[in-house]
Amino acid sequence: MARGHPGRRTVAAFCAISAPSEKPGEDGVFTQRHGCVRRARRALFERSAAVRISPCRAPRGRSEKSVSATTRSTAPAEAVLSVRDLSKRYAATAAVDRVSFEVRRNEIVGLLGPNGAGKTTTLNMIMGVLEPSAGSIAIEGIDLAHDRARALARTNFAAVYAPLPGNLTVLQNLTWFGLLYDVRDVRARVDALLDRFDLRRFVDTKCGVLSSGEQTRVSLAKAMLNEPTLLLLDEPTASLDPATAQDLRGTIRRCAEQGRGGILWTSHNMYEVEDVCDRVLFLSHGRILLEGDPRTLPREHGVDSLEALFIQLAREPLHHVETVR
Repeated sequence: MARGHPGRRTVAAFCAISAPSEKPGEDGVFTQRHGCVRRARRALFERSAAVRISPCRAPRGRSEKSVSATTRSTAPAEAVLSVRDLSKRYAATAAVDRVSFEVRRNEIVGLLGPNGAGKTTTLNMIMGVLEPSAGSIAIEGIDLAHDRARALARTNFAAVYAPLPGNLTVLQNLTWFGLLYDVRDVRARVDALLDRFDLRRFVDTKCGVLSSGEQTRVSLAKAMLNEPTLLLLDEPTASLDPATAQDLRGTIRRCAEQGRGGILWTSHNMYEVEDVCDRVLFLSHGRILLEGDPRTLPREHGVDSLEALFIQLAREPLHHVETVR
């Protein structure tokens, strides 16, 4: 792969935020021995003055709103993620067992299930962190196994358990990840995201002293830097107060509606799922048992709420795959 390839930088960024064994170094940046990480770290501090964010918004003609509107009018309702017969086995245990589903453009799909159902394993395979035992993953038609760099360059991820380096400021974090993702015109992109996620007043604040809600907004802004066509969110509002969670759900919903990609969302909050998701997939023992509209599925299965259906499936999983279209 060529030096400085955007896919390589994307993979490095995933490693930086995903690996639980990594520790921040004295300068607050993950001390991985990866060439592009070292280059981005050096560029961040050498060029900090050059990418200083002004109080003005993004330049006219390059605003996030105008880009999204143009994209939305031309983008077909096609699958941005296609998973086929995906499996992950550990010896005799099937963590994920022949799972198939799609996420379409401008759609939010909820991946639901009890602890140990296989949700995180599925996300890790989609991110390229785990290698599947069988099956295929395609992101915008690009097979992850055959063209990993191009596929992952179209993807991003956020979760409350993957915070950004705490002793870097909001500006430094967003700039650093923008360099890792090889974002064109980092200054304009960061500037737009500071406004979208209401972060401008925290530009010079270290992420480690922000509240949980503020840190989550920074993580979501980071995840939107490369304008991903596939955004993976693992319980993004966990531990947030109801008002903050509602605001973030609205922001994410607008991102899905106005952008050019789709979102795969995991959550144990069934009220949240009904509020934000277009479709849900119920996963249990590594298999998808049900699929459908979260607002109509409960009635179709004789219960009065999505939470009641979740509990029923978790305690007495179906013995066959039933798909509701």
